[in-house]
Order: sequence, then structure tokens, then C-alpha cells
Amino acid sequence: NLSKEEKEAVVSTQSTGGVQGSGWGWLGVDPTTKRLAIAKCANQDPLLPTTGLVPLLGIDVWEHAYYLQYKNVRPQYVAKIWDIVNWKDIQQRYEAVLRQ
Repeated sequence: NLSKEEKEAVVSTQSTGGVQGSGWGWLGVDPTTKRLAIAKCANQDPLLPTTGLVPLLGIDVWEHAYYLQYKNVRPQYVAKIWDIVNWKDIQQRYEAVLRQ
């Protein structure tokens, strides 16, 4: 199971909220070691080809994702991700990678 700390880390200001400009914050898993990892990708850079991680959760931090509701207050948008993240689905994705 994903620990509370792992869940918090992916949506923290230092990881996802810390993406400079436009991009994505990711929770991924290394298919070789089966270890979870947090990554940031600028612009539209895809996770798997750029880091080798299989994506479990992606958080879009391009301004278009949050501007209408949160204006330019990205940390507030990132904090509200908790309200909609489907951790059960993420857990199932993680378990699928572990079975490979």
C-alpha cells in the first residue's frame, strides 16, 4: 500500500507545486526495482520515455488546469488535489506493475 507520506510527497509544494513554469508532477514506479518515485516533467515531456518510470498519478500544473478556479495560486490547487485523487485506482496500477 502507498503510505501517507508517499501520497503527501507527490502533491507537496516541493515536488508538484515546485514545477517551474508549466509541466507535471508525477508519482511513478520503476518497473525494474518496483520502487516508487516522485518526478517532475517540464512542459509536455512524458514520464516513461524521459525517466523510465511507469506513471501512477500525474498532476497537471499548467496554468490552464487551475486558473479559472484558483487564478495564479498554484499551491492552493495542488492542495485541493486530495479531494479528487482516486488512491484505490493508483494502488491497482501500482500492484499491476509489481506483478510484471
